[in-house]
Amino acid sequence: MNVLMIGGTGLIGSQAAYELIQRGHKVKTLALPPLPEGAELPKEMEVTYGNFMEMSDKELLEHLKGNEGFVFAAGIDERLTSAPPIYDMFKKFNIDALERVLRLAKEAGVKHNVICGSYFTYFAKARPELELTKWHPYIRSRVDQENMALSFAEPGFDVAVLELPYIFGTQPGRKPVWFFLVEQLLKMGKKTMYPKGGTTMVTVKQVGEAIAGALERNKEGKSYPIGYYNMTWREMLEIFHKYMGTPDKKIVTIPTFLYKMAARKSVKEHKQANLDPGLHPVEFAKLQCSNQFIDKSLGSIPLGVTEDDIEAAIGQSVQLSLEIIRNNTELVDMRGE
Repeated sequence: MNVLMIGGTGLIGSQAAYELIQRGHKVKTLALPPLPEGAELPKEMEVTYGNFMEMSDKELLEHLKGNEGFVFAAGIDERLTSAPPIYDMFKKFNIDALERVLRLAKEAGVKHNVICGSYFTYFAKARPELELTKWHPYIRSRVDQENMALSFAEPGFDVAVLELPYIFGTQPGRKPVWFFLVEQLLKMGKKTMYPKGGTTMVTVKQVGEAIAGALERNKEGKSYPIGYYNMTWREMLEIFHKYMGTPDKKIVTIPTFLYKMAARKSVKEHKQANLDPGLHPVEFAKLQCSNQFIDKSLGSIPLGVTEDDIEAAIGQSVQLSLEIIRNNTELVDMRGE
């Protein structure tokens, strides 16, 4: 099928493009410049640089026409802060923008749609007692985005929302998402202090497979919790330490109340700067200090995601982060793509 992707030059989008082209699909993308120095894209992918949010309906409709598939691999994530209320920013970039595209996609005759969302949406549904949408504007926006997207689904217009977890892998010229953690670990010195809990994770190659699988397999409207490897924070940090050259560094599991103490300091700093975070630092401890695990049978297996080398993907993220720090290199940020 012919597929239009928004965000096809980012880490996730470019990997999805490789996977789709390998399966015989034709891919073109609308993407924000610049392309990071050294980044490689599939030579078969047609790239148009520009901001789809600044295009008229007529212009965007022309890009959508002639495509059976559409992938939304753009938007902004929880790392950003803004003047309150931050929900308005998430709504603008992750909800309103997508709603317009889906409306035009249906008008253009697109049949299959895939939205790259967040695994926080899965936990908001699976753990209602945590009231995640009450405390965290970012999570509320992702739930609202998912509900809006699925409301478009009908026979002949399939919509799949991928609830994506932490992703490991690199794109040359682009700063890894995990750069912040490598910086933190370096500053901690001889001991790594981290809370209990853990997370599910995937490699970027597996995300590409999930996107392609959703385009090919999903019918009508459905959300897919995506997870493949479940690790405690300690298990993940041991891999980080290995690739940072400190395999014997001690990991101390701190009690949740100490984690919350640091979070309260963050809350105070945000208020002083008149900034709103997407995740409430203190309330987020309830999720962060738990096992945020997802069984691969819920989404990954049904979409055809296959085994990959998660340790190698973590190692690549760590090594690129170290290279950036040591060389004081300026790279393009992930921007949540």
